[in-house]
Amino acid sequence: MIEIKQIKELIKSYDKDNITIGVLGGHSGLDVCRGAKKHGFNTLAVCQKGREKTYTKYYKTRDNKGCIDETIVLEKFSDITQANVQKKLREKNTIFIHNRYFWVYFDFKDIENDFLVPIYGTRSMLKLEERNVPKNQYYLLDKAGIRYPKIFNSPKEIDRLVIVKVNEALRGYERAFFYASNYNDYRKKSEEMLSNKIITSKALSEAVIEEYIVGAQVNFNYFYSAIDNELEIMGTDTRRQTNLDGLIRLPANEQLEVLKYLKPKIIETGHIAATTKESIIEKIFVLGEKFVKTTQKEHPPGIIGPFALQGAITADKGKEEMVVFDVSMRIPGSPLTRFTPHSGYLYGESISYGERIAMEIKKAIKLNKLTDIVT
Repeated sequence: MIEIKQIKELIKSYDKDNITIGVLGGHSGLDVCRGAKKHGFNTLAVCQKGREKTYTKYYKTRDNKGCIDETIVLEKFSDITQANVQKKLREKNTIFIHNRYFWVYFDFKDIENDFLVPIYGTRSMLKLEERNVPKNQYYLLDKAGIRYPKIFNSPKEIDRLVIVKVNEALRGYERAFFYASNYNDYRKKSEEMLSNKIITSKALSEAVIEEYIVGAQVNFNYFYSAIDNELEIMGTDTRRQTNLDGLIRLPANEQLEVLKYLKPKIIETGHIAATTKESIIEKIFVLGEKFVKTTQKEHPPGIIGPFALQGAITADKGKEEMVVFDVSMRIPGSPLTRFTPHSGYLYGESISYGERIAMEIKKAIKLNKLTDIVT
């Protein structure tokens, strides 16, 4: 198992004048590399064969254009843990920026135990996004005193509208959500999905049954500077999901007709920048500060850099309140946050996550504090 002292010794051996920012070719890779290039870093994308052209061709650095200096193309993303690949990354003084791909395409244990390359952020916290591991996101939210939907341990307990979060049979990393208002409704809908092979019995047994919250959905995207011990709001956004987005744009009578032939799916397609009232900014900060403090206590060193609390603003108890559905323990896949005003209030102009990460790494190098921000 890789120990933090190994990473600290490794980062001390790096040529600080020749740091490379590394990413997986997907999710938020371009955003990270654009920010890194702006602040003078070399960039490297590790790509999977068959989906590499975005990085090897279209956004490759050339003629004062592009942001990807170099690529490593592998048969599959998980090959990044091969000894020769890791060696090349270390030789290039690479600091890796982890994202959602790390838990979609990897076994957590491989990254925690076998990937001897410094990662910006807390590598062991990424698995806490999963709902079936100890001290996961629900545990942290509970300890932080942040409201999240009521969780039902058995479908027989369902006494209100719920959303059942069950993994797809075809793509285990995507969830085939469905809604139910009681046990009979749950049984009918789950049996239909099982018979159509949309889900598996195993996935259904591991599904999360969560109270459905009606509210204005919004994601709060944060950045915690471990150097300055300060929390920032990078921006707010909301999700685009297929085929749900197409359905809700139809008139109600047409929705009912279409639903005879297909079922709603909630698959992440993208995000839309969204603003919030200035009067709730303080509440947003308080939620983030509670979460950071809890992670530091429950999972030291705690969250480092980007994270997001994703959910909805409700007013069902007579006051506006954030209910968190999901926590991202890493950079959210939402470059559009730079088009919301929050970071501009702080820095004079709005900045992207990629740029903010580069700023933090650059400052850590200057202050000789790289060991404080990598694991």
